[in-house]
Amino acid sequence: LVMADDLGWGDVGFNGNRVIRTPNLDAWAAAGVRLTRFYSAAPVCSPTRASCLTGRHPFRQGIYSANVGHLRPQEINLAEVLRRHGYATGHFGKWHLGTLTREVRDSNRGGPRGIEHYAPPWERGFETCFSTEAKVPTWDPMVKPAGKAPSQGWAALKPGDPREPYGTRYWTGPETPATENLDGDDSRIIMDRVVPFLERAVAADKPFFAVVWFHTPHLPVVAGPSYAAMYEAYDLYTRNYYGAITAMDEQVGRLRRTLQRLGVERRTLVFFCSDNGPEGRAGKAPGSAGPYRGRKRSLYEGGVRVPAFVAWPDRLPAGRTIDVPCVTSDYLPTILEAVGLRVPELASRPMDGLSLWPILEGRVTERGRPIGFQHGAQRSLTGDRWKLYTPDKGRNWELYDLKADPAESRNVAAEHPDVVRRLRSVLEEWVASCKASDEGRDY
Repeated sequence: LVMADDLGWGDVGFNGNRVIRTPNLDAWAAAGVRLTRFYSAAPVCSPTRASCLTGRHPFRQGIYSANVGHLRPQEINLAEVLRRHGYATGHFGKWHLGTLTREVRDSNRGGPRGIEHYAPPWERGFETCFSTEAKVPTWDPMVKPAGKAPSQGWAALKPGDPREPYGTRYWTGPETPATENLDGDDSRIIMDRVVPFLERAVAADKPFFAVVWFHTPHLPVVAGPSYAAMYEAYDLYTRNYYGAITAMDEQVGRLRRTLQRLGVERRTLVFFCSDNGPEGRAGKAPGSAGPYRGRKRSLYEGGVRVPAFVAWPDRLPAGRTIDVPCVTSDYLPTILEAVGLRVPELASRPMDGLSLWPILEGRVTERGRPIGFQHGAQRSLTGDRWKLYTPDKGRNWELYDLKADPAESRNVAAEHPDVVRRLRSVLEEWVASCKASDEGRDY
């Protein structure tokens, strides 16, 4: 499971971007299946990550937003299931599903102040970890300029420039921070740990589950000098944003070449996506949501419709595009079906994801079951055609025909009151179900 952080739908070449250089992502998408209606389960970070591992909406788990809650031990997650069945499991990059140290102040919540949210990946099924609690600068991730640093990012520090610790560590186990190979491009630093993990698993003839969650291009975004130079015509923020994405793309290419070199690419299932839409206001920030309305923190399409593809050469023919709603909550049921595992405990609790295999194999052309979303006061229900949205917990309702109007430019609620009533009933029932789960009734 490969994921970028705050990468917009329109920030990649395979979705039409002609400025940001993403040749490796574009090539892998062309060799797999592009998912043009793929959604993050939430318009912000932590909740989406919870959905990736559990198949359940984050509001069922108390992870309502970034830096809220943690991955509960009662949740059944992919890493734990696969590890029990002999898989090597590794988490690399941004965790954001709980704190990683009880002892020292770290990142947003780590240390004694956030001890109730201690939930590191090594206690959630991952045997190999190289993980941060939350964001880091995307170049020289352990440091920042001395003094007050700009929140958007800065020019890459040169030798001798005053600097100080950023305040976040990479952790490899209980109270064990990484101390070596932490300079330069953050995506490369992450991939330097992924590659040997894969090499060890293949050498041991062991199946593997690798979660690679890049920090790029989340703020503070910083590009190395050679990457920033590729976009010298732009302002610093844009140079950093574009350059960091291109640097991440290089590491995606390195990941694919590693799978090829090890002789396992054809039998490895790979998903790529972003955790939500792009940061900042349109026209004021460099990220692109493509033709879609809204950005990060919004339940309009641009906040949750993200760039995505899936590749598995032995099972999925290359070069296809699927325009059926899919969501990060679908990972767990899809992967469990792919590897032939049944988890009886899952049958007794509500699951928001569904297996994508009928869609991926072309046996069905619609999802059928709509996808529910919650964030703050926003609620929405997205189906094959209709999307119901409220910005204020149901005081006002909007309806969009996503087949005819994917940009959500025309609210047709007044023209289809029957559709609004029907979808509202479904959405309200789903919200109530999430609340019951959050109260612990599934455990």
